[in-house]
Order: sequence, then structure tokens, then C-alpha cells
Amino acid sequence: MHKNANGSTATASEVSSREDRFQHHDYYLLDDLLESDHLLARESVRAWVKREVSPIIEDYANRAECPTHLFRGLAEIGAFGPSLPAEYGGGGMDEIAYGVIMQELERGDSGIRSMASVQGSLVMYPIFAFGSEAQKKKYLPKLGSGELIGCFGLTEPDHGSNPSGMATHIVDDGDAYILNGSKMWITNSPLADLAVVWARAEDGKVRGLIVEKDMKGFSAPEIKGKWSLRASITGELVFEDVRVPKANLLPEVKGMRGPLSCLNKARYGIAWGAVGAALDCYDSALRYAQERTQFGKPIAQFQLQQKKLAEMITEITKAQLLVWRLGSLANAGKATPAQISMAKRNNVHMALQVAREARQIHGGMGITNEYPVMRHLMNLETVLTYEGTHDIHLLITGLDITGLNAFV
Repeated sequence: MHKNANGSTATASEVSSREDRFQHHDYYLLDDLLESDHLLARESVRAWVKREVSPIIEDYANRAECPTHLFRGLAEIGAFGPSLPAEYGGGGMDEIAYGVIMQELERGDSGIRSMASVQGSLVMYPIFAFGSEAQKKKYLPKLGSGELIGCFGLTEPDHGSNPSGMATHIVDDGDAYILNGSKMWITNSPLADLAVVWARAEDGKVRGLIVEKDMKGFSAPEIKGKWSLRASITGELVFEDVRVPKANLLPEVKGMRGPLSCLNKARYGIAWGAVGAALDCYDSALRYAQERTQFGKPIAQFQLQQKKLAEMITEITKAQLLVWRLGSLANAGKATPAQISMAKRNNVHMALQVAREARQIHGGMGITNEYPVMRHLMNLETVLTYEGTHDIHLLITGLDITGLNAFV
């Protein structure tokens, strides 16, 4: 029996109405370019999403509640750090495998993908890349298994697109640092066991610290009233004279290179994930157009509906090609931050446009939670903005191709 978010039991008809009928769409036969482990990972995650996410996600999104029980399931399917070494709690797979996993999760819901990508790309990755061996052994296996939940503290109330202006700071105090400041729009923060926090040291350099939730002066209030990513929990991080042991400082990085490299890892996953959201909207729109009749024939037979559907699958196919090539470059260690920015910007914008066209094809039913389209549409409005806004990524590309910095 399926339990609703309030603990009540859903009826058989309610569960049936949320049946996930998704069929994969691969117009250019890109599966021929994937290896067997990529396909196996994708099918495994897709089956989990259909079984564990799709039947409940509309209910949780409607209530603006996070299905926290899914954290363990995400760990079991290898969604936490799939491209990190297995000895440190990761999956030991390559970057394309990481991408297809994020695609399948976001096909279910952007918030579910956020739960996983924050844990893997923004918490596990910086500890793996910049942490001491003791930190890796202490935290990574428990993060990979879902025993610990983490969050990433970079964005501040007054410093969103300009993280280098951060005001959060640390002061040396013998065997510890005293941390003061605040962070905003932090996925998973109200329930996180630890936070990877970036703060400015006395020498002006940005440093990363692992801050545990039971440290005195550390709080993480939840942000309420979101119309987007409603099944993902979001909050603040507030630090009031928090004493953080020096053993919790990430020793292998100084400056903005640390947090920005983490964002590149997350943005890469988003570029893949957005394709999943677009595929779900397209799949729902195509099926609806084939089954819905008006004027004595299915609406898929009308030219304007075919135009919408044809343009949708064209843009999805282009985005699929973009992330496959980006994944190949990432596997070879050649993917640049600017290339990742281009893919993130293009694919999220594409997904948002696909969702809007899909909403029109569904007509009035498109605004109901009987179909996933409006939920994806609202979620993608946030994905367009976080991990670098649509406009900022455009300027990153502009800087890369001209050599001229429009940020200053």
C-alpha cells in the first residue's frame, strides 16, 4: 500500500492515476554511443524512479514536503558520487554514467536530482578533492551510504552571482576557527548532518570547512513558501561564533578555485538532468496528443501540435548530443568550465521551453497534477537560476570567446 505524505493510505485508484508510463526517446540512436554500464545504470535508476518516486512525487510536491526517506534509496542505487572512487563511498563509474543517473533522477523530479547532486558533487566531491585523508575516511563512506546528509554553503543573502564578495569569515583562535556569517538558498540544509562551508580567512583567501550540525552557534532554518522545487528542502545556514576545529579545514585548496570547481561538477550534472525533465514533458505530451481526440481525430494529427512535438524532440536531441560530447570530454579530462556553462545554460533553457509547449499540448489538464508538466515547469524556473543564472552563464561563454570580462 502507498502512504501519502501525511501517513494516510492512498487508494488503489490514486496510485493507478500516478502510474509512470514513460518510454525513452532516442531519435538519433545515441544509445549506440553508450557503454553497457551506462545503460545498466540508467535502467536501474529509471526502474527505481518509476517504483519509488513517480507514485508519490505529486503528493509531496503538492504539500511542499521533502520525501526524506528517499535518501537511503538514492544511496542504494549509487546516486551519491557515482564517479568518485568506490573506496571513498562513490560508485567508481565514469562521468557519462554520472550524467545518465542525474538525467533519470530529474526525469522523476528536479528536487530529487538536487538531493543527489548536492550530496555527491557539492559535499562528497570537495572532501574527496581537497580534504585530508582523515577527513575522507571519516565522512565519505557515511555520505555515500546516506548515513550522513550534507549541504554546500556558498551563496549568501547579499552575494549570489558574485560569490567572491562573500562576507562569511573565519578568525584564527588557537586550535580552532571562529566562524561568523550566513548562507542562503541551501538545498538539504535543514536536515543536513554537516555542511561544506566557504568563508574568507584573515588573509583574504577563501577557505573551505566542514561544519557539523551539533556545533554550538550553527543553525539551519528552513525557507518556506516556495512555488518551485517544492519536494526539495531548502534553508539558510547561520553561524554565530561557531567554533570549528582546525582539523575540519579542507587543507588542499585556497581561493575561489575550490567552490567554483565544485559548481562545475554540479553544473555538469544539471546539464544532463535537464534533459531528463524535458524527456518526461515530451513523453507526456506525445502520449496525450495521441490519445486526446477533438473534432473527431487525435490532436496529434493537427499540424500545430505536430509542429510543437517535432520541435521539442529536435531540441531534446540536440541537448542529448551536447551532453554526450561533454561527458566524453569530461572522461578525458578535457571539459572546460566554459563548456560546462554552455551545456547547463542551453539544456535548462531547452527543457523550460519544452515544458511550456508540453503544457499547451495538454490544454487545461496541463495545469493539474494528474500530469507532471506543470511541476517540471515550476522546478525548471529554479534550475534556470541556480548553480549560475541563465545570464551569468551567457557571460561566461562571452568571456571565453572574446577574452573580455563583462563582469567588471
